[in-house]
Amino acid sequence: MTDTDPPHKRRVRYAGTHPRQFEDKYKELDPTRHAAEVDKVMQRGQTPAGMHRSICVDEILGILNPQPGETGLDATLGFGGHTQSLMPRVLPGGRMFGMDVDPIELPRTTLRLRALGFDEAVLVLTRANFSALETLLPQAGGGFDFVLADLGVSSMQIDNPARGFSFRADGPLDLRLDPSSGQSASELLQTVTRQRLRDLLTDNADEPFTLVLAAALQGQYVETTFQLAELVRTTVDKALKANMPAEERAAEIKKALQRTFQALRIEVNNEFGVLDQLLAALPGCLKPGGRVAILSFHSGEDRRVKKAFQTGERNGTYASVAQDLIRASFDERRANPRSTSAKLRWAVRA
Repeated sequence: MTDTDPPHKRRVRYAGTHPRQFEDKYKELDPTRHAAEVDKVMQRGQTPAGMHRSICVDEILGILNPQPGETGLDATLGFGGHTQSLMPRVLPGGRMFGMDVDPIELPRTTLRLRALGFDEAVLVLTRANFSALETLLPQAGGGFDFVLADLGVSSMQIDNPARGFSFRADGPLDLRLDPSSGQSASELLQTVTRQRLRDLLTDNADEPFTLVLAAALQGQYVETTFQLAELVRTTVDKALKANMPAEERAAEIKKALQRTFQALRIEVNNEFGVLDQLLAALPGCLKPGGRVAILSFHSGEDRRVKKAFQTGERNGTYASVAQDLIRASFDERRANPRSTSAKLRWAVRA
């Protein structure tokens, strides 16, 4: 060490036994060097920072039944966990395509999957929204043998405060899957009409406090997730009965926070609109006998998927569809609580 070298600076230690701040979870964010620490976090039923635990993997493998030589599509690549499980099933001779709109996570997932040996010849990755899946058809030989779409927001997006997806940590009120495109949630609140805000809170989240929340939030300059959370807490707390028990009051406020963030996220990403486009395009992108599985996490998404599949079965587009909703197993829900709200449906092209 020379006189010109900067002095060594020790890492700031966090208080307690487990780090609370996202940036303090340096071991979880580097799983290749700290595999044992990551395993401890997962054993506690938690998702390590910067990672995502794929949901209903066994059920999806059973539904899609990928075979060597087939061509598949993961329309929502995310962390790449589903693709990592599907890839070995199509080899040798097959290929997987992956799509994701997130410009921050896609490069990381690409590096991770390439490091596992899945090169460009067998795994074709594209930064695009799944509503554009038809653009992949020329590369895919005209159609896919199976398609998977996981409509949930990935854990690494939710947990990173810089992405502004959660009220649990302070960050910019953004909520966009692609921060380089469209309007952030902060900008939406400043420009949306009160009636439109009422509608999206109802349509996107079945929010019971729509009127008071729309009045409190519309036209406000809300810069951070904590600022929005405080507005929602204050507004809903006033709307609740004065004599409501504290535990019930806290639970109602938490639900209102979840619903409000969900409603705004769905709006800024046009999630229902692009899902409708995906469902309309799917039949033309599947080969005869092609299988599709869709994981949803909200009743509005599930209703759209169910209706599209049932309509397709009635008009002969699909030979068969899921008659009953498939949920994550008890063991999976216990090991990964984020799988609790997952709803899985499937269809087979005629």
